[in-house]
Amino acid sequence: MILREIFGIVLCILFCFCGLGNAKLAPDFIHPCNATTRECLVKSTQDAIPEFVKGIPHLGVPSLDPFVIEKLSIPLNGLKVTFYQGKVTGFRKCIVDNVISELEKRHFVLEFHCNLTIKGQYDAVGKILLFPINGEGDAKVKLVNLRMKVDINTKYIKDEQGVNHFAVKNYKYSFDYGDRVMFDLKNLFKESQELSETVLKFLNENWKTVAEEFGKPIVDYSVDLAIRTIEKFFLVVPYEELINVPLPK
Repeated sequence: MILREIFGIVLCILFCFCGLGNAKLAPDFIHPCNATTRECLVKSTQDAIPEFVKGIPHLGVPSLDPFVIEKLSIPLNGLKVTFYQGKVTGFRKCIVDNVISELEKRHFVLEFHCNLTIKGQYDAVGKILLFPINGEGDAKVKLVNLRMKVDINTKYIKDEQGVNHFAVKNYKYSFDYGDRVMFDLKNLFKESQELSETVLKFLNENWKTVAEEFGKPIVDYSVDLAIRTIEKFFLVVPYEELINVPLPK
């Protein structure tokens, strides 16, 4: 679910970086740029994030910091992990590295980095590499300097009343886990605390390998869910309420 919250930040961008935009539904902390320059887009986006991630109820945008993962099952090669009541924090301190708006080309790019923490409960059955796992308990994962680039192509559509809307045509993204991923999974082996600590040490010493195996299903699931959330948002809010410029031809 992490990327669901991250894409929530993209909603903020779509208010800010559309150039001359002046959305009627946008709250006061959204400061539309007068030109699509990198300097203005990055600043307006950075200014908006701390308030935006608290949520905008009248727009249907939930709180992103904290954000709760009710339940998420992750089937991996030889291992099934399920998270329960996970709380994600850290998005309000995300740093925006770059924003690109090409309105005529219907193209948006966002680059940023964050430190994120996820706390909750888990259960796991199967194997991690050569280690058999049968555990459940408290879970904590910290991502230090997670970096992401999101590239979205949009299109323009009309609803049944003839009102113009944005829609998502396609998207792609790239990311890396940054400087470090730290795992703290209690009770990995129900029968042995010593073995649990040994495996946990292994996970943290080999965090890159573990993150590549463990993290990508979460990212893929979350990105898909976030994109569908953005599409719903676009279908509710008319183009003219998001951008105060003529619809590109």
